[in-house]
Amino acid sequence: MNNLKNDRNAGSGLYRSRLTRDIRWRYFAVLGGMLAVLIASVLFAKWLAGLVVWQPYDLWYIVLSWVEDNIVILAGGIYFIGWAFITYYFMAKPLRYLDEVVAASQQLVTDRQTPIVMSDEMKQVQDEFNQLREQSVRNEMLAREAEQRKNDMIVYLAHDLKTPLTSVIGYLTLLKDEPDISTDLRARYTGIALKKAERLEELINEFFDITRFNLTDLSLDMQQTDLSRMLEQITSEYMPVLAEKGLIWQSDIERDMTVMCDRDKLLRVFDNLIRNAVSYSYPDSPVKLSATIREGRAEIRIENKGKTLTPEKLERIFERFFRADPSRASETGGAGLGLAIAKEIVELHSGSITAQSFEETVVFTLSIPAKSQKIV
Repeated sequence: MNNLKNDRNAGSGLYRSRLTRDIRWRYFAVLGGMLAVLIASVLFAKWLAGLVVWQPYDLWYIVLSWVEDNIVILAGGIYFIGWAFITYYFMAKPLRYLDEVVAASQQLVTDRQTPIVMSDEMKQVQDEFNQLREQSVRNEMLAREAEQRKNDMIVYLAHDLKTPLTSVIGYLTLLKDEPDISTDLRARYTGIALKKAERLEELINEFFDITRFNLTDLSLDMQQTDLSRMLEQITSEYMPVLAEKGLIWQSDIERDMTVMCDRDKLLRVFDNLIRNAVSYSYPDSPVKLSATIREGRAEIRIENKGKTLTPEKLERIFERFFRADPSRASETGGAGLGLAIAKEIVELHSGSITAQSFEETVVFTLSIPAKSQKIV
């Protein structure tokens, strides 16, 4: 992308230099042509006058004799007047171009909806202005959409914060007001209050994620890591969640994979991807994880059975605050940051992450450089 931009900028510079050279060449060509025409005209007039026998008392003879005596001054005066007009014309031309650029710049600020139209000589500059205008409109629209999604997400999170908090307060109030309730009922109320408090903690963490994601840049603490062990550990931690939802875990992890990475941040990537797969999987369906080293890169693939995503959703799935499922359940709703943060972390590792969806299957594939070394 940067190379393409540099090439385009270089092309624009060549175009502007070519336009300048063209104006300069035409200016000197016209001056030279005018000089040649003037000299030819004088020579032709002398030749034509020589064909006629003039009498000393003839008025035309007197005039032409005076002209011949002052030919240098007359020719110089004519050439100077012509030079003045030509110079003014060629000075006014680039100034007209400058006026067009100024007008186009003003239109770019005041009316970005209307295409910019310039003279034929400025066609390429016109195209560049229109590309800039379209990009500006597109960026503004994306910024508005991102801001609206963020605002909506904060409203949703604020609403979701109130729901578990109300439940926690309600059940704790019951325990306080009814000290004589049975042990089983007390345990039940305590369990519900704990579950709602844990959900409240998750939502508060979402708020922290929004703040960190917008105000700070991620940095990496690279160290040699046993990727195989990391994946086995995180998958084992998810077994109770999978069992609760009736999901079937299937893993195929190559042994002794080592990579240079930021352990904590890469762990967060896998946590976000597995959490996403669990949240959007059909009940009693498999969740598959495979990992291998291929051509010097660690490739991890997480697959689950769920609703097929449209190409439009797949294109935006790594955007911040974007949720593939617009409906927000209090138990599963998030801020829509997990995949966006995962993508940023993977790219900081000089890796890539992609999403595919087909035949009620969703697949996330990430690849990072292995840089495998023996751990001493």
